Amino acid sequence: MPAIATSSRLLNTGRVHLPRPLSHGRTYASHENPLGIPRRQVNPPPTLPRKGGPPQKSRISGVKHVIVVASGKGGVGKSTVAANLAVSMLSTSPLGRQARVGLLDLDIFGPSVPKLMGLENAGEPELSTENKLLPLRNHGIKTMSIGYLLPPNPANDTPVVWRGMMVMKAVQQLLFDVDWTDSTQTGKDDLDVLVVDMPPGTGDVQLSLGQLVDVDGAVIVSTPQDVALVDARKGVAMFNKVSIPIIGLLLNMSHYTCAACSTPHELFGSSESFSKTAKELDLPVLGKLPLVSSVSDGGDLGRPIMVQSSPEGEEVRAVVKGVASQVWKFVAGRTSSIAGVRG
Repeated sequence: MPAIATSSRLLNTGRVHLPRPLSHGRTYASHENPLGIPRRQVNPPPTLPRKGGPPQKSRISGVKHVIVVASGKGGVGKSTVAANLAVSMLSTSPLGRQARVGLLDLDIFGPSVPKLMGLENAGEPELSTENKLLPLRNHGIKTMSIGYLLPPNPANDTPVVWRGMMVMKAVQQLLFDVDWTDSTQTGKDDLDVLVVDMPPGTGDVQLSLGQLVDVDGAVIVSTPQDVALVDARKGVAMFNKVSIPIIGLLLNMSHYTCAACSTPHELFGSSESFSKTAKELDLPVLGKLPLVSSVSDGGDLGRPIMVQSSPEGEEVRAVVKGVASQVWKFVAGRTSSIAGVRG
């Protein structure tokens, strides 16, 4: 049985209040509709070239730019980096106005965004008039995660026990069945940047994203150990295969500076291997994040380090702001996409 709760009660009255909770209109989950979203005008399926090959990439409706945060290996702090990068892009925006930033959690089996963004028990998303999922917002960021759709329990540990077919369809629904736009008096404003938190590895989710979505760039996160750098190399190679540009490498948990001294201690090994890897791959080093307890403590409490003011987190905030500025600069230098829109 799928892990996502479903409801057999459909909208069968003539009076509908919109937006409405997803559970009021949810259909049974299936291989074609694992998230149980009510039917709407069906997205056109990905088209294949006449002589075979990968599907044509599309832009996500309501989103101007897509940035992915990936690692290749789990446990290197990728989700924490993605959450803080999204928040930091608000304060580093060069647009001359408040940027519109979103955060999409594509880790189907281990979603972290609800906890990191303080939305773990915020309830399920509502539906738009077009039966699209409406993101949940906190810290100025619009977010979407499969974690919002899992049956609630006190421990928040409901597992997703699915085979590949349902996982891939769920990924497509999270990519193309979410309304990221903001309604205004003059119409709808698109999201300026969508930061995508990727699952670890180089499997189906990464391949589906690379083949279906016109992604602007990827930030690769690693720790100093060789075992993490090997997987980071694999991630870079995979993104190269699906023509996703690499913005650069980010070293997490680079060093720790204790309160009683000013000497950085490289607890997880020397950063020289990381710098050597970046040089061999001909990729820029976006920054080196120190190990700070307020990063993990804040994540557990749903308060990213970028919304904190603790003195010990100042170095982390400075590095993340530097990364965000580099991402904005990278996006600004991108040629306008001619890909079609799906969603």
